[in-house]
Amino acid sequence: MRKGRDPWAVVPMRVTVVAGNPKPQSRTVDAARRLATGLTGAEPDLIDVVDFAPRLLDWGDEEVRARVEQVAATDLAIVASPTFKGTYAGLLKLFLDQFDTGTGLRGVVAVPLMLGADWRHALAPELTLKPVLVELGATCPAPSVYQIDRDYAEDPARERWLATWGPVVRTLALGAGRSL
Repeated sequence: MRKGRDPWAVVPMRVTVVAGNPKPQSRTVDAARRLATGLTGAEPDLIDVVDFAPRLLDWGDEEVRARVEQVAATDLAIVASPTFKGTYAGLLKLFLDQFDTGTGLRGVVAVPLMLGADWRHALAPELTLKPVLVELGATCPAPSVYQIDRDYAEDPARERWLATWGPVVRTLALGAGRSL
């Protein structure tokens, strides 16, 4: 919860999962929801980019614009992708290209999350996805999250990450302080 303009008013944190996996309702979606729920204790809003993928090529599409505005208005965004060839999915790239450079995610605290088949790609979210989110204006205050796709659900590293970085991410997301 964070304080709005009235110092006694408390409003819920707005949390959105953005999943850029070409498969609908993928493990990527599930992993991102688990991380978001672990951070906030609440079910996040979900933008599964594959649901409107063909519209991403129609610049100015109203549904895409509404999704971009939804993410831009969130306090905390978990931006998730599978690892393809050592980087994030092209589908997610098409969605992120819709945001204005430098300001599209200003005021949004973002956590990059990627799933992959091998630990050799563990730096992919840190080296490929996080820089794009920062370029769009997001604040990424913690190390990115990388999980092996076959056992992400039982991965104890998520709980360690939440214990270490959860307080930082929550504090910044609550204090991101856009006027309501």
